[in-house]
Amino acid sequence: MSTDLDKDTRPDAGDGAADGPPPLLELRDLHVSYGAIGALKGVSLTVPEGQVVALLGANGAGKSTTLKAASGMLAPRSGEVLLRGERVDGIKSHELVRFGIGHVPEGRRVFARMTVLENLKMGAYRLRRPDPADLERVFTLFPRLADRRKQVAGTLSGGEQQMLAIGRALMGKPELLLLDEPSMGLAPLIVQQIFEILKEINEQGTTLLLVEQNASQALQLANYGYVLETGAVVMADRAPALLSDPRVRAAYLGEAVE
Repeated sequence: MSTDLDKDTRPDAGDGAADGPPPLLELRDLHVSYGAIGALKGVSLTVPEGQVVALLGANGAGKSTTLKAASGMLAPRSGEVLLRGERVDGIKSHELVRFGIGHVPEGRRVFARMTVLENLKMGAYRLRRPDPADLERVFTLFPRLADRRKQVAGTLSGGEQQMLAIGRALMGKPELLLLDEPSMGLAPLIVQQIFEILKEINEQGTTLLLVEQNASQALQLANYGYVLETGAVVMADRAPALLSDPRVRAAYLGEAVE
């Protein structure tokens, strides 16, 4: 799917965000391939500490690949992943958790045969034992999970499983939370609840990098946004500017361009 976005608007990493907080995560000229197929073709972006950055694009644009490369699930063919200025590309995903990166994958991926409480405890595997304060934080953010703590995760609704996936990631005490399509397949009311909770998580100090098809919700939450097309960044700006850009509105909000 082509969005006809202006390729000349491709920014350098951090463009438009240099006057804000220091970068927590930086991707520099990242190239990732699946065999002979190039999925990312020089992606550069910056996630400032304490902020929310939205990553938009059509299916197949490279959004999920970007998150997987950032969290160590995929090794880049070239380029750099930096966390607080230190290179972390080449470090495996289970080790990057210790660096403060949490990843909520597309499709939720809860442990279906384990209870809600067991799933949450799995999120704290890098710690010697789960911190009761972290568990209380998750139950405060997601009261439904508190009510269902003994319920098998596979019997939860889609919205409850999404809450569990986010809660499980929070149990690892992440400074940076990567979220891949948290609203996928959910009813509008549940989507609204999820985004309200994400806002609260950010206000509590967790930096968010958000991949989301719901461009309107994502840009209303975000401070800054990037648009990917066929594995490359084609637009980057502050979220309000992207939300009002007629090209973005036509491509992702279904509005006609006059």
